[in-house]
Amino acid sequence: MKPAVFLDRDGVLIEERNYLHRVEDVAFLPRVAVALKRLSDAGFKLFIVSNQSGVGRGYFTLADVERVNKHLCRELARAGVRLEKIYIAPEAPGQPNRGRKPSPQFLFDARDEFGVDLAQSFMIGDKLIDLECGWNAGVKTSILVRTGYGAKLERKSPEPLKLAVIVDDLNGAADWILKQKW
Repeated sequence: MKPAVFLDRDGVLIEERNYLHRVEDVAFLPRVAVALKRLSDAGFKLFIVSNQSGVGRGYFTLADVERVNKHLCRELARAGVRLEKIYIAPEAPGQPNRGRKPSPQFLFDARDEFGVDLAQSFMIGDKLIDLECGWNAGVKTSILVRTGYGAKLERKSPEPLKLAVIVDDLNGAADWILKQKW
Protein backbone atom coordinates (compact mmCIF):
# COMPACT_ATOMS: atom_id res chain seq x y z
CA MET A 1 0.00 0.00 0.00
CA LYS A 2 1.32 3.41 -1.02
CA PRO A 3 0.47 6.89 0.20
CA ALA A 4 -1.08 9.34 -2.24
CA VAL A 5 -1.88 12.98 -2.65
CA PHE A 6 -5.27 13.72 -4.17
CA LEU A 7 -5.58 17.14 -5.76
CA ASP A 8 -8.39 19.28 -6.98
CA ARG A 9 -7.47 20.77 -10.36
CA ASP A 10 -8.87 24.29 -10.78
CA GLY A 11 -7.68 26.72 -8.13
CA VAL A 12 -5.04 24.28 -6.84
CA LEU A 13 -2.88 23.34 -9.84
CA ILE A 14 -4.10 25.90 -12.34
CA GLU A 15 -5.71 29.30 -12.04
CA GLU A 16 -9.42 29.23 -11.37
CA ARG A 17 -11.24 30.25 -14.55
CA ASN A 18 -14.99 30.11 -14.64
CA TYR A 19 -15.76 26.74 -16.30
CA LEU A 20 -12.32 26.36 -17.86
CA HIS A 21 -12.50 24.22 -20.98
CA ARG A 22 -9.93 25.60 -23.44
CA VAL A 23 -6.26 24.63 -23.41
CA GLU A 24 -5.25 28.18 -24.25
CA ASP A 25 -6.85 29.37 -20.98
CA VAL A 26 -4.79 27.04 -18.77
CA ALA A 27 -2.38 28.92 -16.51
CA PHE A 28 -0.41 26.97 -13.93
CA LEU A 29 -0.15 28.46 -10.47
CA PRO A 30 3.43 29.27 -9.37
CA ARG A 31 5.74 26.37 -8.46
CA VAL A 32 3.07 23.69 -8.98
CA ALA A 33 5.36 21.36 -10.93
CA VAL A 34 8.12 21.75 -8.33
CA ALA A 35 5.74 20.91 -5.49
CA LEU A 36 4.34 17.88 -7.30
CA LYS A 37 7.82 16.62 -8.17
CA ARG A 38 8.85 16.87 -4.52
CA LEU A 39 5.82 14.85 -3.45
CA SER A 40 6.36 12.27 -6.17
CA ASP A 41 10.05 11.93 -5.34
CA ALA A 42 9.07 11.32 -1.71
CA GLY A 43 7.00 8.30 -2.77
CA PHE A 44 3.49 9.72 -3.08
CA LYS A 45 1.24 8.67 -5.95
CA LEU A 46 -0.48 11.72 -7.45
CA PHE A 47 -4.12 11.89 -8.52
CA ILE A 48 -6.46 14.65 -9.65
CA VAL A 49 -10.07 14.48 -8.48
CA SER A 50 -12.16 17.13 -10.21
CA ASN A 51 -15.81 18.05 -10.50
CA GLN A 52 -16.43 19.35 -14.01
CA SER A 53 -20.08 20.30 -13.83
CA GLY A 54 -19.78 22.42 -16.98
CA VAL A 55 -20.20 19.18 -18.92
CA GLY A 56 -23.47 18.31 -17.17
CA ARG A 57 -24.66 21.89 -17.52
CA GLY A 58 -24.00 21.77 -21.29
CA TYR A 59 -21.31 24.50 -21.25
CA PHE A 60 -18.65 22.26 -22.82
CA THR A 61 -17.98 18.62 -23.62
CA LEU A 62 -16.12 15.80 -21.93
CA ALA A 63 -13.72 15.96 -24.91
CA ASP A 64 -12.91 19.56 -23.93
CA VAL A 65 -12.10 18.40 -20.38
CA GLU A 66 -9.92 15.60 -21.75
CA ARG A 67 -7.98 18.04 -23.98
CA VAL A 68 -7.27 20.30 -20.99
CA ASN A 69 -6.21 17.33 -18.86
CA LYS A 70 -3.92 15.94 -21.57
CA HIS A 71 -2.28 19.35 -21.85
CA LEU A 72 -1.88 19.45 -18.07
CA CYS A 73 -0.25 16.00 -18.07
CA ARG A 74 2.10 16.92 -20.94
CA GLU A 75 3.24 20.09 -19.21
CA LEU A 76 3.78 18.35 -15.88
CA ALA A 77 5.65 15.48 -17.59
CA ARG A 78 8.18 18.04 -18.85
CA ALA A 79 9.02 18.67 -15.20
CA GLY A 80 9.23 14.95 -14.47
CA VAL A 81 5.81 14.72 -12.82
CA ARG A 82 3.52 11.78 -13.51
CA LEU A 83 -0.12 11.71 -12.51
CA GLU A 84 -1.43 8.21 -11.88
CA LYS A 85 -4.96 9.06 -12.97
CA ILE A 86 -7.38 11.94 -13.33
CA TYR A 87 -10.85 11.25 -11.98
CA ILE A 88 -13.60 13.46 -13.41
CA ALA A 89 -17.20 13.90 -12.26
CA PRO A 90 -18.94 15.57 -15.23
CA GLU A 91 -22.40 15.73 -13.67
CA ALA A 92 -24.07 18.98 -12.69
CA PRO A 93 -25.14 19.39 -9.06
CA GLY A 94 -28.35 17.48 -8.45
CA GLN A 95 -27.78 15.00 -11.28
CA PRO A 96 -27.29 11.35 -10.34
CA ASN A 97 -23.58 10.73 -9.98
CA ARG A 98 -21.03 8.29 -8.70
CA GLY A 99 -18.03 10.37 -7.75
CA ARG A 100 -18.94 14.05 -7.56
CA LYS A 101 -17.18 15.56 -4.55
CA PRO A 102 -17.75 15.48 -1.61
CA SER A 103 -18.30 11.80 -2.46
CA PRO A 104 -15.18 9.78 -1.58
CA GLN A 105 -15.84 7.26 -4.37
CA PHE A 106 -12.88 8.23 -6.57
CA LEU A 107 -10.50 7.95 -3.62
CA PHE A 108 -11.89 4.49 -2.91
CA ASP A 109 -11.41 3.65 -6.60
CA ALA A 110 -7.76 4.77 -6.40
CA ARG A 111 -7.31 2.68 -3.27
CA ASP A 112 -8.64 -0.41 -5.05
CA GLU A 113 -7.00 0.18 -8.43
CA PHE A 114 -3.57 1.47 -7.32
CA GLY A 115 -3.13 0.06 -3.81
CA VAL A 116 -3.39 3.44 -2.09
CA ASP A 117 -3.27 3.61 1.69
CA LEU A 118 -5.91 6.25 2.35
CA ALA A 119 -4.97 6.54 6.03
CA GLN A 120 -1.51 7.75 4.96
CA SER A 121 -2.78 9.97 2.13
CA PHE A 122 -3.76 13.62 1.76
CA MET A 123 -6.45 15.62 -0.05
CA ILE A 124 -5.65 19.15 -1.25
CA GLY A 125 -8.30 21.56 -2.44
CA ASP A 126 -9.63 25.09 -2.42
CA LYS A 127 -13.27 24.30 -1.57
CA LEU A 128 -15.03 22.69 1.37
CA ILE A 129 -16.27 19.84 -0.86
CA ASP A 130 -12.63 18.94 -1.58
CA LEU A 131 -11.83 18.71 2.11
CA GLU A 132 -15.02 16.77 2.80
CA CYS A 133 -14.12 14.31 0.06
CA GLY A 134 -10.86 13.57 1.87
CA TRP A 135 -12.51 13.35 5.27
CA ASN A 136 -15.23 11.06 3.89
CA ALA A 137 -12.54 8.75 2.49
CA GLY A 138 -10.55 8.67 5.75
CA VAL A 139 -7.40 10.38 4.51
CA LYS A 140 -4.77 11.41 7.03
CA THR A 141 -5.34 15.13 6.45
CA SER A 142 -7.34 17.40 4.17
CA ILE A 143 -5.47 20.59 3.27
CA LEU A 144 -7.02 23.87 2.15
CA VAL A 145 -4.94 26.07 -0.13
CA ARG A 146 -5.66 29.80 -0.18
CA THR A 147 -5.40 29.88 -3.98
CA GLY A 148 -8.58 29.62 -6.05
CA TYR A 149 -11.56 29.92 -3.71
CA GLY A 150 -9.57 28.94 -0.59
CA ALA A 151 -8.87 32.38 0.90
CA LYS A 152 -12.51 33.40 0.51
CA LEU A 153 -13.66 30.16 2.13
CA GLU A 154 -11.27 30.69 5.03
CA ARG A 155 -12.68 34.19 5.65
CA LYS A 156 -16.36 33.32 5.26
CA SER A 157 -16.57 29.85 6.82
CA PRO A 158 -13.82 29.30 9.38
CA GLU A 159 -15.87 26.91 11.54
CA PRO A 160 -15.99 23.91 9.15
CA LEU A 161 -12.25 24.28 8.52
CA LYS A 162 -11.19 23.44 12.09
CA LEU A 163 -10.17 19.92 11.05
CA ALA A 164 -8.21 21.13 8.01
CA VAL A 165 -4.67 22.32 7.62
CA ILE A 166 -4.60 25.70 5.84
CA VAL A 167 -1.64 26.81 3.72
CA ASP A 168 -1.01 29.48 1.11
CA ASP A 169 -0.58 27.27 -1.94
CA LEU A 170 0.38 23.86 -3.26
CA ASN A 171 4.03 24.43 -2.42
CA GLY A 172 3.05 25.16 1.19
CA ALA A 173 0.97 21.98 1.21
CA ALA A 174 3.94 19.98 -0.07
CA ASP A 175 6.14 21.52 2.65
CA TRP A 176 3.60 20.57 5.32
CA ILE A 177 3.11 17.01 4.03
CA LEU A 178 6.82 16.32 3.73
CA LYS A 179 7.42 17.51 7.30
CA GLN A 180 4.80 15.01 8.52
CA LYS A 181 6.23 12.03 6.70
CA TRP A 182 9.93 12.54 7.22
